[in-house]
Amino acid sequence: MDIGRSLEIIKRGVVEIIDEAELARRLELCQRDKRPLVVKAGFDPTAPDIHLGHTVLLRKMRHFQDIGHRVVFLIGDYTAMIGDPSGRSEIRKCMSRQQIEENAATYKSQVSKIIDMDKCDIAFNSKWFGAMTLTDFMSIAALQTVARVLERDDFSKRYKLGKEISLLEFIYPLLQAYDSVVLKSDIEVGGTDQKFNLLMGKVLQRRFNMPEQIVLTMPLLEGTDGVQKMSKSLGNYIGITDKPVQMFGKIMSISDTLMWRYYDLLTDISSAEIGAMKSDTGSGRTNPRDVKIRLAKEIIKQYHGSQPAESAAMEFKKIFVKKDIPDDIQVYEVDRSGLEEGVIWICALLTKSGLTRSNTQARAMVKQGAVLVDRQKVSDEDMKIIPENGMVIQVGRRRFVRLSLR
Repeated sequence: MDIGRSLEIIKRGVVEIIDEAELARRLELCQRDKRPLVVKAGFDPTAPDIHLGHTVLLRKMRHFQDIGHRVVFLIGDYTAMIGDPSGRSEIRKCMSRQQIEENAATYKSQVSKIIDMDKCDIAFNSKWFGAMTLTDFMSIAALQTVARVLERDDFSKRYKLGKEISLLEFIYPLLQAYDSVVLKSDIEVGGTDQKFNLLMGKVLQRRFNMPEQIVLTMPLLEGTDGVQKMSKSLGNYIGITDKPVQMFGKIMSISDTLMWRYYDLLTDISSAEIGAMKSDTGSGRTNPRDVKIRLAKEIIKQYHGSQPAESAAMEFKKIFVKKDIPDDIQVYEVDRSGLEEGVIWICALLTKSGLTRSNTQARAMVKQGAVLVDRQKVSDEDMKIIPENGMVIQVGRRRFVRLSLR
């Protein structure tokens, strides 16, 4: 593939490349020598199921496969016993070997929904760490200093606050870095919170007189709360093994702002098309709800298929859109001829329909998160909507109108 096109695919959604010039050079060398790059991403099986946050890295690995490179899906069955301290404010609990093996078994089956397993090497770092002697480990540990490890922001904060840091946590970055030495990785992909560990891989490869890996950091996907990183422990996750209607409901619950990030990181829709949808939504030509429905279908289709995605959309509408809406609610008639470019300002609609006393009150209701259009929360007080027959506008728990167009 053309180098420019390869870089375009690789760079989509990436936060940082260290460094991009070297990446371009190696792509050229690979093309000349007909040798694929070795792209590594590690996953510690600390939970049994993979969620959409994990798929940000997995999809990037698939991008590398699609342009002809070799990916290594590294299962950190050994490092999982320590637990990655990245972003942690306290000591992680160690996991049992049985827990890790059970979780690792589910990882292998689930990643096949994203990665082409015929073009993927699966590695377990227990293979080399399990055979390592204390003498072997000491020779690696001697290559790093405590001062360097304390440069880590999360370690530094904990140290200054007098919070404990276990020796096991100190050695975790070194172990992850040694994985890169063993696998001879050209590129390692990880989240932004992994940057220190990824750069440690470059340091260790240099100490072993190897070419240093290129580092790609990917953004941490926010969960359904729109604030915290997606995590099963926080309950803000969307699992790829969730039932289609569950996935649909969770995706529809995210904010209109966050959905663009999901489009960019979790779908293959082109950046140009996403930009066009964003423009149409911003101008009021397209209802954000419809764009979010498409997002939900696109994501569900990847893990369950097209028909389940369509069925989930119908089921969601039946269960959630019509839920708790009285059958005898007031009807508000909208005159199409009086609409400018076919749209109406949400606050004006609330006031004209009698749901609020004034535009000022309407703005306040939107700010409070009390306004819903077809059960979808309105977060922008300046939003313009395209009124549709049967559309239900709600303020609070008990005030509804159903739109009728003439």
